[in-house]
Amino acid sequence: MTAPVPPLHPLLFTPIYRRYLWGGRRFATALGRDLPPGDDFAESWELVDRQADQSVVACGPLAGTGLGELVRTRGRELLGRHAPHTSFPLLMKFLDANLDLSVQVHPDDSRAARLGTADLGKTEAWYVIDAAPCSRVYAGLREGINQKDLAHALRENRCEDVLHSFEARPGDCIFIPAGTVHAIGAGLLVAEIQQSSDVTYRLYDWNRTGPDGKPRALHLDAGLEAATRLGPVGPVVPQPTADAAVRRLVDCPYFTFDEVRPTAAWRVGGDDACHLLTVLDGSVRLDDRWNLPVLARGSTVLLPAAIGPQTLHPTQSATLLHVGLPG
Repeated sequence: MTAPVPPLHPLLFTPIYRRYLWGGRRFATALGRDLPPGDDFAESWELVDRQADQSVVACGPLAGTGLGELVRTRGRELLGRHAPHTSFPLLMKFLDANLDLSVQVHPDDSRAARLGTADLGKTEAWYVIDAAPCSRVYAGLREGINQKDLAHALRENRCEDVLHSFEARPGDCIFIPAGTVHAIGAGLLVAEIQQSSDVTYRLYDWNRTGPDGKPRALHLDAGLEAATRLGPVGPVVPQPTADAAVRRLVDCPYFTFDEVRPTAAWRVGGDDACHLLTVLDGSVRLDDRWNLPVLARGSTVLLPAAIGPQTLHPTQSATLLHVGLPG
């Protein structure tokens, strides 16, 4: 006799950490994570379904189940009207930029295919959680800079001359469509939502060396072909919505991205779609029937479509990010 299949419930996942030379320890100091020794924790993947990189349910009846398995076997329950998908289409992460990230660009879907990658393109958006004084975001190129100017600057090792940048502040959201040259500057702690793709072309690395003492590889030819959006990019202007607690940050073909500041019980879901929520400040409690922990700062929860509308109860002043699939 086979065991009954547990019903879906709000899904909390175990983070997957990536350690790179530009990372730090703010996942511990700012987000309250229990990290092992080391000062190079660069990325915390909160939700991912990419081949060997699999978010695993951390608690509840489905603990130990991978996100990819849920998409394959229970896709309609998980994704609702957005099913079917062969894998979860988005990746959510935190980034701790203790040093400047490399200047890079991601292709759009069509150029990724033409350039022979096994991935889709990558459109992404960042939300600045914390910013050290004078920290900068590099997004797009200065006004009037064309692709030829960019190519010359890269080959003459003066990329900084053509980059557009601005001082970032907590609460800024920066939308980076595929084809935009960009870099996250030192001192920033960022939440990022993106297409589930890892194709990146590195254009410039601030003349530094990798752990082996050698310069890291650049991808100038592919990167220049992928760099199709050339103007300056600044923080988005949040838009009010019909819900006074919600401001729309990004609405694009791959995701919707909202800032939520609930002052009382806040209701989400019930629209035959899944919803992804990340707590940036304060904490919220799910309905008691789920018997899940309070969602503190840095927590991410995926609400499957099949569980219907959910009410979140702020236990103190809270700020959330809310991600949905469009359409």
